[in-house]
Amino acid sequence: MNNRYFYQLVGLSAIWGAGFLLTRISTPALGPAVMAAIRTLLGGLTLAIIMAVLRLRWPREHWRELLGLGALAIAIPHYLYSWASLYLPAGYSAVLGVTSMLFGTIASARMKEDTLTGAKLLGCVAAFIGVALVVRLGPVQPSRDLLVGTTLALTGAVFSGSTAPLLKRATQRMEPLAITASIHVAAFLLLLPVALWKLPQAHFTPAALAAVGFMGIGTSGLAYWQYMRIVRHVTPVAALSSTFMITIFGVVWGHLFLGEVFTLASYAGGLLVLLATVLVTGFNPWRAAPRPTAR
Repeated sequence: MNNRYFYQLVGLSAIWGAGFLLTRISTPALGPAVMAAIRTLLGGLTLAIIMAVLRLRWPREHWRELLGLGALAIAIPHYLYSWASLYLPAGYSAVLGVTSMLFGTIASARMKEDTLTGAKLLGCVAAFIGVALVVRLGPVQPSRDLLVGTTLALTGAVFSGSTAPLLKRATQRMEPLAITASIHVAAFLLLLPVALWKLPQAHFTPAALAAVGFMGIGTSGLAYWQYMRIVRHVTPVAALSSTFMITIFGVVWGHLFLGEVFTLASYAGGLLVLLATVLVTGFNPWRAAPRPTAR
């Protein structure tokens, strides 16, 4: 991976890491379906405005592919992760979310969009252990809620990770901005029936609206567009490595804004996550930038 894209993924992870805090604020008030629908709507509207300013055309001829990506990569994971947050502590959700990297690695290898190497598998294992240390997992009592939450989060990770090679292929035929806008609009349309059904139960508090507003415009709109621009130039597995760092930043934001305490295990986990990212992406800060080829 070009080091420039690595640094961009770090920046995106810092933004996406705030999602742990914002989900805990918005989902209990709005409910998973309404929250996910508003988030995708705001993301789609933001990107649609940018497309109009840039006079970029919508790829209508690929509507079937984009509808499928909107369902598998956006609507289903957003809904399932939000739903799981009602049952699981944030730390456990973070660890289960990292498994999307493993599913993405396997899917990318099967679709021949990436190679399955020992270093990448070791990176996945190191990331899983590192995230578990960072979020300081404690004992939980087996219960129906734990089973439901775990199932929802793992299912969301399957969809989120396995669609990475499909997104990579889409960038070879369409502009990243057009893809991102289209799949968010498609996701909103798919979520709308369930959101309308659950609308009477939603509580539109100022805090919940502010949280989902930031997620919609910032993380689902602008940040996801930048992510798709990176996906065009790197392997799906390298792009998914951002899931490792998201958890680190989530804990950092919790420390800064919620007063959560860092421990020795947190630092050890952070180093493991960094090691995992290096193994998966091949990042080397001392690598010289490629020289431009002569024409």
